[in-house]
Amino acid sequence: MAGGRFAPGHLGELTAVVPFELVDAVLAETRTVQQRLRDLPSRVGVYFLLAMCLFPEVGYRLVWDKLTAGLSGMPVVCPSAKALRDVCRRIGSAPVRALFEVLAGLLARPTTPGVRFGSYRTVSFDGCSSLRVPDSERNRAWLGRTSHHGYPTLELMTLVETGTRALVGAVFGPTAEGETSYAGRLLHLLKPDMLVLWDKGFDSNAFLAGVTDTGAQVLGRLRSNRRTPVLTRLADGSYLSVIGNVKVRIIDAQIAVTCADGTSFTGSYRLVTTLADARRYPAITLVGLCHQRWEHESAYYALRHTLMNGRNLRSGDPAGIEQEMWSLLTLYQALRTVTVESAGIVPDEHGRLGLIGRRVMARLLAPRRHRASTRKVKSPMSRYSERHDDGRPDRSRTITDLAVTVLEPGPEQPSLPPASRDDRCIVPAQRRRHRVLALLQDDPTRLWRPAEIAAYFGDITLHTMYRQLSRWANTGLIHKLGPSLYAATAWTSTPLPPAQTGNLPGLGGRPRHRHHCLDPILAPPMIRRAEPGGEALENQWSGAAVRRYCAAEPSRLGKDVPLYTL
Repeated sequence: MAGGRFAPGHLGELTAVVPFELVDAVLAETRTVQQRLRDLPSRVGVYFLLAMCLFPEVGYRLVWDKLTAGLSGMPVVCPSAKALRDVCRRIGSAPVRALFEVLAGLLARPTTPGVRFGSYRTVSFDGCSSLRVPDSERNRAWLGRTSHHGYPTLELMTLVETGTRALVGAVFGPTAEGETSYAGRLLHLLKPDMLVLWDKGFDSNAFLAGVTDTGAQVLGRLRSNRRTPVLTRLADGSYLSVIGNVKVRIIDAQIAVTCADGTSFTGSYRLVTTLADARRYPAITLVGLCHQRWEHESAYYALRHTLMNGRNLRSGDPAGIEQEMWSLLTLYQALRTVTVESAGIVPDEHGRLGLIGRRVMARLLAPRRHRASTRKVKSPMSRYSERHDDGRPDRSRTITDLAVTVLEPGPEQPSLPPASRDDRCIVPAQRRRHRVLALLQDDPTRLWRPAEIAAYFGDITLHTMYRQLSRWANTGLIHKLGPSLYAATAWTSTPLPPAQTGNLPGLGGRPRHRHHCLDPILAPPMIRRAEPGGEALENQWSGAAVRRYCAAEPSRLGKDVPLYTL
């Protein structure tokens, strides 16, 4: 323990994880060391910030009293709440952010159980959007409001080592930016020896490509509405496919759960992984491994409820919120470090532990039970406050039986060659690009999928077709009009003014003027041609309006009949 004015700068046994030398180093690196020696030096201010996160239920003065309670017999200053607030403002968020970046990282040792799958360390991406901040004008200007919270909320995105729940990296900001955007800022932390787990919502083409570019492997949930081509069927029921330019393996599984009270329900899950070897990584094993992602939720539970006790953050301005968040993340990582080190000590070595370690070892939890319950939060402002009837029990139930069935893909797709034809030694008119462009020009308004074009010619692999269509769309030879939808010409729909949307024929109103009609004969100067199939209407009207129009005018939606819109 330090002496003099630096004596209050400590965290008890946690000081061994956050030593004085480390705090002084980050203060010097961020140029926030005090210009003159004050009663509250900058080092003391850093430890005070961490202590504030240990005691979120009390104010500044009581936090200071708890920080100095063990310094009896030593001269200690008694600052006011304003003086403590001023030292926090003087320090800023840069030192605690640098302190977190030093402490963040993988904590598992080679002998730590439950942190590896084969040769890969398991890590996971997930976001937390339920961290509430004070409802001040400056916080609202930064974070905005959300529909299911009374307070402005902060979006926290972290990369966590699932076996130890240690934070590898973190970033936070307004919820409007989106989870994948925040997760993209943490991709530099991935290593080739990592297996990344994620939930639904992270399976975009760009994010998947960004993760695989780091050399890391992927195992995560895939949205059920994604159409993935079946390239090769595997013996365990999974199949090889491609998403964007990334070769992946798709696993469709159905899980049947039986609880102790007789309740039973089933759920369908779709997984995507880059572990393509079905013999080395069976599908059922990967389905069970994906459940390890829920360790990330336990980490967020520790942040929101164990440390913060469900309370809001303190500060009423963005600068203070940023400082408090980095302090909270630093404190959490320090506690996880002590916990992991305690768990790695055998019983004969308990004498090496401090008070925190001995209490951890004295209160070890029983082996985890398999339980299931519906996702519901007892809060009127939660988006999970209303229960959805998904068959799960209202309360937590012990699982007595769990059966995983891997579902095989549907009917066989048209067979494609194992390799594309080499076009380098043939005349230009017969090369692949000229043939594909000619096919698209024959029906310029048709939307083609890569699988349809590859099946039409029969000498192109699906992977080659995806790659070349994407390249030609980037260079402007063809146009990409949607996910895996290509055409020779582009079209744009001009939305109608709001006053005219309710006066369209067949949509519940009469046209005020003749040029409001859809019929090209009635108003030739006001119309333009769009593609068949009603896609222009989908962009121009609501889905319900399009369905009513399709029912009223089915003849206009034929494949070979031009569709006219305003």
